Amino acid sequence: MKIVIAPDSFKESLTALEVAEAIEQGFKQELPDAQYIKVPMADGGEGTVQAMVDATQGSIIKVNVSGPLGDNVEAFYGLICDEAGANDEKTAVIEMAAASGLHHVQPELRNPLVTTSFGTGELIKHALDNGVTKIILGLGGSATNDAGVGMLQALGAKFFDANDQVVAQGGLVLRNISSIDTSNLHPGIDNCQFLVACDVDNPLCGERGASAVFGPQKGATELMVEQLDAALANFARVTAAHLNQQHDVASLAGSGAAGGMGYGVMSYLNGTLSPGVKIVTQTVNLASYCKGADLVITGEGRLDGQTVYGKTPMGVLEVANQLNVPTIAIAGCLGDNAEAIKSQGAKAIFAVVNQLAPLETVLAQAKHNLVTTSANIAATLKLNV
Repeated sequence: MKIVIAPDSFKESLTALEVAEAIEQGFKQELPDAQYIKVPMADGGEGTVQAMVDATQGSIIKVNVSGPLGDNVEAFYGLICDEAGANDEKTAVIEMAAASGLHHVQPELRNPLVTTSFGTGELIKHALDNGVTKIILGLGGSATNDAGVGMLQALGAKFFDANDQVVAQGGLVLRNISSIDTSNLHPGIDNCQFLVACDVDNPLCGERGASAVFGPQKGATELMVEQLDAALANFARVTAAHLNQQHDVASLAGSGAAGGMGYGVMSYLNGTLSPGVKIVTQTVNLASYCKGADLVITGEGRLDGQTVYGKTPMGVLEVANQLNVPTIAIAGCLGDNAEAIKSQGAKAIFAVVNQLAPLETVLAQAKHNLVTTSANIAATLKLNV
């Protein structure tokens, strides 16, 4: 019996690999002779680097970079390997939040008028300096609203105001940009493919734009939202003229992701935006592991009605469905409309929390509960009635 275990992490308690190991441990109590293949998964958000490194036997690279407010932070990215386990230092996986995430800024200091994505650019530069020719960039969790201008500054671009003075950093300075010099952009960009994990369809500006939708959670007041939206619109106008864009990139779905980072990477790095879980499943070649399997097990910390909209279990289920392999999902808990994934083909869903307890206790017991639940599922499979 071949069983593929391909879960996401259980946030705040277990990484995707630890979840897979716990499920395997439980199943082996009842089905010790089965073949188990663990493929840690993610959907492009927090934990994607660790999951993909674990899935491919890659490595974590730590780099000191500028945080959203310009202070020094220790960030990281992953170098991933091929299926044979040989080092493949041509592909890097970067989470924008590692360098420019909201968690780097204390709540009382959050201000997208001044926060910058410069540190994300430093991570990209470090990867390019080391010969990377493919970068998977996960958007989400950012503290910035600068359309990637800070990132581009770190990569060698210069942005000038009407007096030919170089502008500073932050979201508000985009309103002052009147000309752009990209002649000194990192030369490695031309030889690098940028795949951007993006699961939102917001445009750059307007009522559904980066500033209006995501600005408030980054500390923007109503006035700031207006200022930032105007600044992004100005940057888009100047960029369109500088790059001689033949279509309106600012109106494209996802251009408003991560404070407009989607727009920046599409315009200046020729980035391609795709659902995060699709990028992950293709990169780790999940389908190759699932061929000939008798069962696929996936899961995440909370399974609910939103799971079917691009989250990890749905991405895994789609791959398994194509190969006609039955799939079950194991979650930390079940939320509203968790049954929705069954309408998409999942055979069963399970929650591991077996009694009411404080959140701290639930998180601490996550591995034990996961092992126990997995063992019970395997025991049920053995009945074969």
